[in-house]
Amino acid sequence: MIPAQFDYLAPTSVEEALSALAEHGDEAKILAGGQSLLPVLRMRLNAPEFIIDLGRIDSLRGIRDDGDAVVIGAMTQHSVVASDPLVAEHAALISKAVEHLADAQIRHRGTFGGALAHADPAGDLGAPALALGAEFVIAGPSGSRTVAADDFFVDLFETAIGEDEILTEVRVPKHTGWGAHYEKFVRVAHQWPIVAIAATVKADGGTITEARVGMTNMGSTPLRARAVEDALRGQLATEDVVRAAAAHAADGANPPSDLNGDADYRRHLATVLTRRAVLAAAGA
Repeated sequence: MIPAQFDYLAPTSVEEALSALAEHGDEAKILAGGQSLLPVLRMRLNAPEFIIDLGRIDSLRGIRDDGDAVVIGAMTQHSVVASDPLVAEHAALISKAVEHLADAQIRHRGTFGGALAHADPAGDLGAPALALGAEFVIAGPSGSRTVAADDFFVDLFETAIGEDEILTEVRVPKHTGWGAHYEKFVRVAHQWPIVAIAATVKADGGTITEARVGMTNMGSTPLRARAVEDALRGQLATEDVVRAAAAHAADGANPPSDLNGDADYRRHLATVLTRRAVLAAAGA
């Protein structure tokens, strides 16, 4: 199908983009990489009168070292994130997850911030961002504010970004030296995961000193498997220990039931994938 007619705006600064949002309000939609928005427009599930394309705002692209964090611009393409040495060294879980994101064409066009702002619970980046304790820098009419990952994902396709605001960058605290693994289960290649687990582990002499585990598609937002993290802390990274901890993966989760698997099936997958992801991240 062909999208409904709209006016196209291409600001070259965040200030221009915010001004356009303020002027057109509910009649406007933000375009980042377009990998989620364009299919919606083509199917006419949404028909905005204005499209505000952020692609010409150079300040929204790039990756930099900022002391205790790696900062990723919202308009940085997935392929750039996947190949960046800073991300690989200090936020390996992000690198691992991006490798599994869709296909090469989408990774070269889609953007890091756009995917997170879209907030699809089956998206591959929410769980890693949550597990790593990322912070989201959001610009609006009153200036910039920073939102923790725990507060960023609000509900299905809903985030803390206001209608008159733009996500500008994501700050990922450094987890240098931590093992990381992203375990994803799909029935068809390049499909959204039925369930996926993002695990990063800090180990010392075979003992897990700290673990962070995020879950994809186990609720209306990405979730932390905090019961698993608590059960792993201070324990040896053995098959039996990890298996026992992984049994708590679905504690408190409310996974959806749909054609890709009912809730009980997803809980089973979460347990199995958590065991695999933690063992791989711990190097066990």
